[in-house]
Amino acid sequence: MGILQDNLRENAHRMSALADDAAFGSAFDRAAEIMTTSLRAGGTLLACGNGGSMTNAQHFAEELTGRFRGNRPPLRAMAISDPSHLTCVANDYGYEFVFSKFVEAFARPGDVLLALSTSGKSPNVLRAAEAMKTAGGLVVASSATASSPLGALADVVIELGASRWADRVQESELVVIHSLMQAIEDDFGYSAE
Repeated sequence: MGILQDNLRENAHRMSALADDAAFGSAFDRAAEIMTTSLRAGGTLLACGNGGSMTNAQHFAEELTGRFRGNRPPLRAMAISDPSHLTCVANDYGYEFVFSKFVEAFARPGDVLLALSTSGKSPNVLRAAEAMKTAGGLVVASSATASSPLGALADVVIELGASRWADRVQESELVVIHSLMQAIEDDFGYSAE
């Protein structure tokens, strides 16, 4: 039980610090506003990340196209996670292009990319952010720190706080993703049933 208790205590400390951080709350509110504005205008939310952040990107998209808490029509969201696309692009162009090629194919002005990178330095996530900006869309970054290459490209950075371990940042990232889903559903007036 020592490992679990230590992890829970560390997470509780991280979550409390984020809950008390006004800049963090403001960035979150801005990100939710950007996303709902895009959806209301017929835009699409794209999401990408590596490893655990890929799983979080998929979770973000599937809850929006399916349901989070309330019964509602599906919302336009996609995770860049198709294995055929990823392996094709990695083989033909290089792994740093696996997300950007998808953004180039699908993004339109007013769309939003949720770019997940615990370090804020992942080359493939950076290229995706650049491609979204070129397409005329907006970038919401979720990262340990705003002072990163990804932070420099983003319209909004949800700064999760540095940690020795990426899994701690990804756990905070998941709470943010769930909260974004809730904010989007609330904004559209879809109440939990």
